[in-house]
Amino acid sequence: MRNLETERLTLRRLSTDDAEDFYEYAKDPEVGPPAGWKPHESLEETKNIIQNMFDVCYTWAIRLKDSDKVIGVIALEPDKHRPEAESLEIGYSLSREYWGRGIMTEAAEAVIEYGFEEMDLELIAISTSKVNKRSQGVIKKCGFTYEGTVRKTYKIYTGELRDSMIFSILREEYEARK
Repeated sequence: MRNLETERLTLRRLSTDDAEDFYEYAKDPEVGPPAGWKPHESLEETKNIIQNMFDVCYTWAIRLKDSDKVIGVIALEPDKHRPEAESLEIGYSLSREYWGRGIMTEAAEAVIEYGFEEMDLELIAISTSKVNKRSQGVIKKCGFTYEGTVRKTYKIYTGELRDSMIFSILREEYEARK
């Protein structure tokens, strides 16, 4: 896994050294719940999440080029719906302070390019809930195709079962967009 750069961003491997910045936005009650995860309650919790959840997949810390501050996280992780395909699933979060600026779309496009160009993936998937409108906007801008909704597929931190809207982009679709 290598660092990625875009016009405005630097994406580098997430580490526990980034925990304070990650915690700063992950404790915001507007950030995690639309995706189904609870706001982080402590810096220790954030460190544990980085070590136990993000260390097992390709995870980048998102930073503006003119800053060392981590403002978001983006990852490629195992695609739970396609275990036999050369496929990974993309996931992300971003500090509310930076919403509405196209930052996550820019980061996602860099990670999608990395997945197809350097990892030789067949497809990249993403899933979100019906309530996560911001994520749906990024998904649309990045050219993903809606595949359908799997009902009551994942339990969020409150115990509620949510539906998952499933999207993907195939290698040939990615290449046609280039």
